[in-house]
Amino acid sequence: MKAVWNGQIIAESNETVVVEFNHYFPVRSVKQEYLNPSDTTSVCPWKGVAHYYSLSVNGDENLDAAWYYPTTSEEAKNIEGMVAFWKGVEIID
Repeated sequence: MKAVWNGQIIAESNETVVVEFNHYFPVRSVKQEYLNPSDTTSVCPWKGVAHYYSLSVNGDENLDAAWYYPTTSEEAKNIEGMVAFWKGVEIID
């Protein structure tokens, strides 16, 4: 699976985990140079507190386009620390 935005591969892995139709990528498969930490958080009732990254590619920014759960509930341990994408990021098989 590949996560692509603004013509650039942001993440690529054969080891994604799908939860609620979102592909979560292992953090080692995500190109860190495109991620900028965000102060944004949100709460999922069953997964926990999500933290966000904005993407910066070729001079363009996509605010809060990636998220991860640094610590999850017991039910979501399989995605703890993994990164998922939205806001126009294409997930391609």
